[in-house]
Amino acid sequence: MTASTTRSRRVIAIPLGMALATALAFLPNVSASAAPADAADTADAAAKISAEATPLSYVVNVRSGHGVSAQVKKAIAEAGGTIVTSYDRIGVIVVHSSNADFAKTVRKVRGVESAGSTRTAPLPAQSTTDVGTPKALTAEDIADVDAAAGQDPLEPLQWDLPAIKADKAHEKTLGSKKVTVAVIDTGVDDTHPDIAPNFDRKASVNCVTGKPDTTDGAWRPSAEESPHGTHVAGEIAAAKNGIGVTGVAPGVKVSGIKVSTTAGFFYTEAVVCGFMWAAEHGVDVTNNSYYTDPWYFNCKNDPDQKALVEALTRATRYAEKKGTVNVAAAGNESYDLAADEITDPTSPNDTTPAERVIDPSECLDIPTQLPGVVTVASTGAKGIKSSFSNYGLGVIDIAAPGGDSTRFQTPAPPATSGLILGPLPGGSWGYMAGTSMASPHVAGVAALIKSTHPHASAALVKALLYAEADATPCTDPYDIDSDGKVDAVCEGSKNRNGFYGWGTADALDAVTK
Repeated sequence: MTASTTRSRRVIAIPLGMALATALAFLPNVSASAAPADAADTADAAAKISAEATPLSYVVNVRSGHGVSAQVKKAIAEAGGTIVTSYDRIGVIVVHSSNADFAKTVRKVRGVESAGSTRTAPLPAQSTTDVGTPKALTAEDIADVDAAAGQDPLEPLQWDLPAIKADKAHEKTLGSKKVTVAVIDTGVDDTHPDIAPNFDRKASVNCVTGKPDTTDGAWRPSAEESPHGTHVAGEIAAAKNGIGVTGVAPGVKVSGIKVSTTAGFFYTEAVVCGFMWAAEHGVDVTNNSYYTDPWYFNCKNDPDQKALVEALTRATRYAEKKGTVNVAAAGNESYDLAADEITDPTSPNDTTPAERVIDPSECLDIPTQLPGVVTVASTGAKGIKSSFSNYGLGVIDIAAPGGDSTRFQTPAPPATSGLILGPLPGGSWGYMAGTSMASPHVAGVAALIKSTHPHASAALVKALLYAEADATPCTDPYDIDSDGKVDAVCEGSKNRNGFYGWGTADALDAVTK
């Protein structure tokens, strides 16, 4: 995928009423400390910095909890780096440098545990064109929907709510206003009438540079940016207010933590900032429907990629220790993430990708495959794995509706599309699909569990999430397009397997058990 494409889990965005052939076109077929640098090394590094050089962004990982030492600060400066910000509690420093050998140089410095470039393209990132931006529903589309008493106007089109018993859960409770879910994403339009009633401004921020920007509205997407984060926020907590759609947890708060560039890239420094902000601002659940660019898989035998994995591992662990449950999408390439090897043709996606064969147990999709993160696979309207969803025994934790082509999985009437309906910036609504849409369903259920058990730790919320899931056996054989050929192989038992993990998320159990 080129740099002009949004990286938010390759979300599939489909307008209401768009022809099936167009919809299918968007669906993938199946992806220690060391001695200080000596003077000569420092001089050589400095010599490589020129006025014409373009800066890259780096993370430098040091011992946590002690701040940046004078020695490390001096070494960063001498290597041509400028500190943007530092997260002392986890020992992650964000640096900009025009020195091509910056990371190599600072790795030699005593006190530096790892360091790596977060991107392969110069700052700033290129401009972009979003792919598959949904078409807003027209007044006629909305008028054609016949909602029952107690339903929001477009709720009859939301087959995904009864699929996880969210409609039944809402008869018990809508969730607690004391619970906040942060959407770490492309930005959230908090002026949307379905989101405004539940929006938590104090927990919202722009983290794109790696340093929090608390300017009012900085968390919103511009007109040129992806609607992805707004759609995700609505799936989680669209208010039950007689307008539009209903979220999985329509009584909880939702915040926007913007981490993607205008070009749609989710770089490590921004994502670290997002998790740290959530941890320090009382966020109960984060939703992460993306992978961290520019590497789809980050290989720990590469010093740059190793540093990115380490920085984000520190950030997600810190957030969980502070009580935050981190939920992430599994991805849309129909990869078996438990396979011995995977061919990755898309990395690095911000310059020129080169095909490589990786071991997914050593090369991680982050934050999805990080320890403690809830990894979510997608199901369609028939309740089976979506044609595009990644899977893998021991990797997938839980499944939830993310939609699929109506050709493969057709919903029961009155729903007409197999995709997921949600809000779009500017006050409209539209269909999207992907594991990007599955993850917020689980984040919403986690928020309902937290509402029911307000003193539960993050570990307990996760345990309840898995225990309350509806056990879903392997789909065997899995021939999603009915062409007589097996499209993916599910391993494991009814109670835990590679397609559905511990099972399909259950919102009703979340509020009654």
